Parts: sequence; structure tokens; C-alpha cells
Amino acid sequence: MAESYKKLELLAAKARLGAIIGTYHAKSGHPGGSLSAADIYTYLYFNEMNVKSDDPEWADRDRFVLSKGHCCPSLYAVLALKGFFDWSELESLRHVGAMLQGHPDMKTTPGIDMSSGSLGQGVSAACGMAFAGKLDNKDYRVYTVLGDGECEEGQVWEAAMFAAHNKLDNLVFFVDQNGLQIDGTVAEVCGIEPLDKKFESFGFEVEKIDGHSFEEIEKALNKAKTVKGKPFAILAKTVKGKGVSFMENEVGWHGKACNDEEFKVATAELEAQIARLEAEL
Repeated sequence: MAESYKKLELLAAKARLGAIIGTYHAKSGHPGGSLSAADIYTYLYFNEMNVKSDDPEWADRDRFVLSKGHCCPSLYAVLALKGFFDWSELESLRHVGAMLQGHPDMKTTPGIDMSSGSLGQGVSAACGMAFAGKLDNKDYRVYTVLGDGECEEGQVWEAAMFAAHNKLDNLVFFVDQNGLQIDGTVAEVCGIEPLDKKFESFGFEVEKIDGHSFEEIEKALNKAKTVKGKPFAILAKTVKGKGVSFMENEVGWHGKACNDEEFKVATAELEAQIARLEAEL
């Protein structure tokens, strides 16, 4: 099992590198939250979700909705690593007419199940997918990732009420709790704690984890499958900018790209991580 975690670490490091490459070539984007969520995306697509890269619209696939849609650069990298499209597409991120835009677009990007970006709305779409699965007696599961700052949006809680009311035990909310949003810390802008008690009061089963630990992600998702009659929320504590030393826990990296010198430093750090992990396998 430890070896499989190491392989996931390698894939996540490559996904982080892809996010840096994409935002650098775009000269814009959101690297901080992309890096914090990379481990979650990696685990879902490589160890959890039942999907087919050669048949992205397969009717019985598990669904994924990135509710914090601006943090798509590392998701795109994961999809490329999974084989949905070529890695070279990352260099055209946010370019006019390119496949990969600044927010996920289900009409143009293979592997994207829902267009998203307006914060709060993605979780509602995920609830609809899970509800449809129940109505159709399908076995697929639905996963959504939202930000902790996004939890300040009222629509998140309307969706949560809907999910619990309809006993959507085929639905998992991941909250990427990196503690930062565009204007500062989540606690200072509009505090959301105690977030676990809030979700519990809305009818969710809740698990708190280290969002960079594949072992803890795995245990939480395995537990989610045992819970019946209620949706599941995983509160994942993460580091914004994870994997790039000068970005970690720095709010300024919420929504800007590296310049030439920063790009050299960031890629060198991530390539060193990748080389180390490859050597350990």
C-alpha cells in the first residue's frame, strides 16, 4: 500500500508541475488553490473514481464537479495524466479558442462533467447528479470539491439541505481547507468555523483529514461508502501553494502566475520532487 501512495505522490507532483506550466503560459490563473487540491484530484481519478478516458461520457461513470472552478489547472493536469487529452494542451491554458479555459467547460474539455466557476453553484449541480442517480437506480457516485472560502456562499448550504433531505449517500463533498481566499484568511474575511458542526447540523456525516495524506483520503472515502441515508463531507486541511516553497501559505498566490524567474524556481523544485519520487519507486 505504501508503494501505491508513493505512485500517487509522484502523480500529484506532476499535476502540480502541470498547474505551474499552465498558469505560466497563460500569464494568469490560480496556482495557489490548484496546488492545495492536487492530492485530492489525484486520488479521486487514479484510485477512486470509475471513469474511462477513452469514453468520457460513459453513462455509468462516477461524476466529479469542481465547484471551486478557478482551481482547474491541476485538475487539467490530472486529466492529461489520466489520458483524457495530451499534456501539451496545458501550455494553451486560457488562450482564445483553446480546449482548456480558466474555468472548467464541459462542452469543450473531455473529462469535465460540469461547467463551473460561479462559487456555490457547482455543489448544487453535484447534488442534482447524485439525485438523478438515485432516481435512475444507478450505482455511480458523485464527488465535488469546494473551497473553504466558497463555504461563505449561501447556495452551498441550500445544496447541503437538499442533499441531506434526499438522503444522497452517493454524494461526497470535499472541502479544500487551505485557510486562504482572495482577500485574506477565511477566518478574517468571514469565519466559517466550526465547519464540521455546521455540516453535521445540515445532516451530513463528517470526517476531518489531512488533505495531503493519501492514507487519510483513502480511509475517509472508504468510510463514506459505508454511510447510508446521508451525504458525506470530508474536511481536508491543506496548504495553499503546496509543493512550491515561495507559494505555500501566501495569499498573494491565489490568483497570479509566475514570472520568468519564479517559473524557473517553481519548476526546479517540482522537478526535483518528481525525480526523488521516481527514484524511490
